[in-house]
Amino acid sequence: MAPAAGYADYRWLVSEAAGRILAELASSPGEELQTASRLRREFSAERVHLLLEQISLRVRAGAKFARPERMFFTPIGLEQATDEWVAAYKAARFSNSGDPVCDLCCGIGGDLLALASRVRVLGVDRDRVTAMLAEANCQRADRRRAGVVVADAAHVPAKMAAWHLDPDRRPAGRRTTRVDLHEPGLPVIERLRRACGTGSVKLAPAAQWPDGWNAEAELEWISRGGECKQLVAWFGSLAEARGRRRATVVFGEAIPPGIRTVVGDPHEPPLAETPGRYLAEPDSAVLAAGLIGTLAAEHSLGAIAAGAAYLTGDRATADPALDWFEITESLPFDARRLKAALRERRIGRLEIKQRGVGASPDGLRQQLRVAGDEAATLILARRGRRVTAFLTRRVASP
Repeated sequence: MAPAAGYADYRWLVSEAAGRILAELASSPGEELQTASRLRREFSAERVHLLLEQISLRVRAGAKFARPERMFFTPIGLEQATDEWVAAYKAARFSNSGDPVCDLCCGIGGDLLALASRVRVLGVDRDRVTAMLAEANCQRADRRRAGVVVADAAHVPAKMAAWHLDPDRRPAGRRTTRVDLHEPGLPVIERLRRACGTGSVKLAPAAQWPDGWNAEAELEWISRGGECKQLVAWFGSLAEARGRRRATVVFGEAIPPGIRTVVGDPHEPPLAETPGRYLAEPDSAVLAAGLIGTLAAEHSLGAIAAGAAYLTGDRATADPALDWFEITESLPFDARRLKAALRERRIGRLEIKQRGVGASPDGLRQQLRVAGDEAATLILARRGRRVTAFLTRRVASP
């Protein structure tokens, strides 16, 4: 069990003295054990653990931040932090005014850093270690318009231009999708809205929000790298499409990132009579938002089957919200016939995609393994009572 570090240990971690040791550890990653042995002769077990943990966390943080070596994390703080690109996109909705934006439950500062690049912002977190790391991250990034205080988000600041809230989804130790069970919960959110109507709440993509928000808020699902990262409920002037849903695909490595957004109301796409030349898989944010019908209408596509996530058409179009696959063969879902088709085409590298079918991709991949140097994607889709197996090849974005 890892030794428990205290506030003084974390305060030391963000000091210049610890910074020199972290730089040394990062420059010789293969020598951590030897370095740790030497460090234990100089520092407590708690501080040695913090140093080694920080190196590991910074490596993992490379998926979320462009310069993680300049930042400080805790395991939970890194897990819950908004990545740099999604945060930059969200921050673009906020504008400068006389009063600051309040980033409530700011964590280690994913959204806080992005907000501070645009507006004056006050980060608020009730955990003093987390607040200290957020402040250190802002100082390292030269975010001079950011301040951080240790306080409970339930205590609404007297003056603010807008607010962003990231409530704890595990207040009782287990993750919950119910907003009324988050901490802070609905009473605090409603109090915030009464104090300042301009705000946003960061939620899990599968969150269960109050019915009233359907008309009062804009609900936006945001994805990056094919994964739906979060649902944001926008209120007041931040709600650009109040009462509607938005699905946004954030892509690219630049800041600001590339953006593809779909706005509409949930509805089913029309059913295609027969499969076209291509299958298209909507982005995870589109699926989470229930906007597959809106996206299908934009491209004149039909659903491969009632309730299916896959669309079909005769032309592949350039759209970051769609992955395209060209159909090379379609046949009933039968393992023996599939294996024969794969063997005939010498397909040794097989990607398997399915939604609502219930087949295990790993188990099926083992069952269908054949020798060959070709690659393909197998898409399983239920059409009526039967499952159809589409043998396809991925199409590069046109």
